[in-house]
Amino acid sequence: MRIGITSGDINGVGPEVILKSLSGNGALQRHTIVIYGSGKVMAYHKNIIKDIDIQFSNVSTASQAGNGKVSVVNCWNEDIQIKLGKATPEAGQFAHVALDRAVNDFKDGHIDVLVTAPINKSTMDPMSFPYAGHTEYLEHSLGAMSSLMTMVSDDLRIALTTNHEPITKVPELLTKETVMRKINLFYHSLKKDFGIEKPTIAVLGLNPHAGDEGKIGTEEQELIQPIINELKEKGVLLFGPYSADGFFGSGNFSKFDGILAMYHDQGLIPFKTMSFGKGVNYTAGMDYVRTSPDHGTGYDIAGQNIADPRSMRNAIYAAIDIFNNRKMEDELKENRLVPKPRKERYEK
Repeated sequence: MRIGITSGDINGVGPEVILKSLSGNGALQRHTIVIYGSGKVMAYHKNIIKDIDIQFSNVSTASQAGNGKVSVVNCWNEDIQIKLGKATPEAGQFAHVALDRAVNDFKDGHIDVLVTAPINKSTMDPMSFPYAGHTEYLEHSLGAMSSLMTMVSDDLRIALTTNHEPITKVPELLTKETVMRKINLFYHSLKKDFGIEKPTIAVLGLNPHAGDEGKIGTEEQELIQPIINELKEKGVLLFGPYSADGFFGSGNFSKFDGILAMYHDQGLIPFKTMSFGKGVNYTAGMDYVRTSPDHGTGYDIAGQNIADPRSMRNAIYAAIDIFNNRKMEDELKENRLVPKPRKERYEK
């Protein structure tokens, strides 16, 4: 498998966690690793880490990457000053250059999966990068009609109905079409990407206490519950709507294969409380497999050699596993066999 990894913001912890994830990792040695960024930048961060076991070659294109080796595609020739821990326009510019290069290779089939290191959206030129984040950029660039931001760890899969939206806009964005589409994307992803034949999905309500029978809000009664009932009649194992606080506080979340949250913080707060530093952000619902770590640029610890690589390493593992699960699913369909649930690899 050819695994593409973008270097992200060069002033953050992205290059560090990439190098640490690949260092001495026997499980990845049979794969071809293609890092998009700059050999000089990766060497700079490697010198800070010092005690790691990794060698990489500088190449001009992904096609030059050696099989079973780590290669860095030099996406720019300019000398760029690294300012660790600083948000600079230059860092945003070159993060975008590397991302574009990787996505073009992704579309052309030069890499099989893509893992993206963190970027800082505030440093990106809004004229050339008018997106709220990686998810929206990839959905547009890869020609996906829709996608589903999904947070994954060893015992949690939380998907978002709305992504990076102001809280004031969330109610108007929750249309029947949108909620139905997100549930269907989640259902098929759980089957195809995670090998769960009959996934059970919990749906969270929008309002406190899931509307409290209409006393606090009516979205649950008028929108969410009818959708659950309609899809249940079609054989989808949906349950809810649940009040988010009690759902997670009681441990009820552990009974389900997937959880659909209505908005960003409703899903991300419990996920990061339980899994931060080892979770994975997966863009489900596309023909392409893309993952990323669950953290940001980490400016406050950049260059100190203390960044935890588990989330990046798990993002790489997840991309491999999802790619293989899809391949196995296709083979099973051809042979008309029933798949068995497959356990993904995540570091605690």
